[in-house]
Amino acid sequence: MNLNIKVWRQKNNTSKGQFETYPVKANEHMSFLEMLDVLNEDLVSQKKEPIAFEHDCREGICGTCSLVIDGQPHGPNSGTTTCQLHMRFFKDGQTIVVEPYRAKAFPVLKDLVVDRASFDRIIQAGGYISVNAGQAPDGNSLPIGKDYAERSFEAAACIGCGACVAACPNGSAMLFTSAKITHLGLLPQGEVEADRRAQAMVAQMDKEGFGFCSNIGACEAECPKEIKLDNIAFMNRSYYKAVFSGE
Repeated sequence: MNLNIKVWRQKNNTSKGQFETYPVKANEHMSFLEMLDVLNEDLVSQKKEPIAFEHDCREGICGTCSLVIDGQPHGPNSGTTTCQLHMRFFKDGQTIVVEPYRAKAFPVLKDLVVDRASFDRIIQAGGYISVNAGQAPDGNSLPIGKDYAERSFEAAACIGCGACVAACPNGSAMLFTSAKITHLGLLPQGEVEADRRAQAMVAQMDKEGFGFCSNIGACEAECPKEIKLDNIAFMNRSYYKAVFSGE
């Protein structure tokens, strides 16, 4: 495949970026990141600066490979991370536009790399259980309803990649934050701190400069783990319950 990659190049956080276009020869069996690896090898062989982009597990687990491809976070395939996206879904001769996430709370550090530490600070505000839950209990000694267990597991699938923020025209992080609140809030171990957790994480989310949710639903549509909007409703109920109960 002969492709043209129109990619965002930006030297650092304070410099002005611009698009640059590079030709690259790719194999249809390559992943998108492997195609970028090939492009970078070509650039290095020409003594040019390689393109900076983030990656780690390359198995759709860590959420590090966060790119906007042809206007969509993680590219054109639903339920797929950038590292799991393969070049057979593109056409020979196609020009592919690759950008970093665009959000006030995700400043660009270099090329396609953005600073997502704001997500870490939201987790630090309350995305954990600090009460002593004792030793690991025996199986089935702590009954949890099947529906609750499944909803909690689905919310826990959030990999914190930030696609929800990049997809939202308001730059809202409510899908991410709500997934973390729902994951813990539906389990008995997380109920003790549920009120404090909801207030602290929502307050930190607002402090980081994320936008408000206006129920557009782009976050759910672009989420590679298909996290549901229902989590936002759960978060709102948890937050207002905590506020009005005076906890």
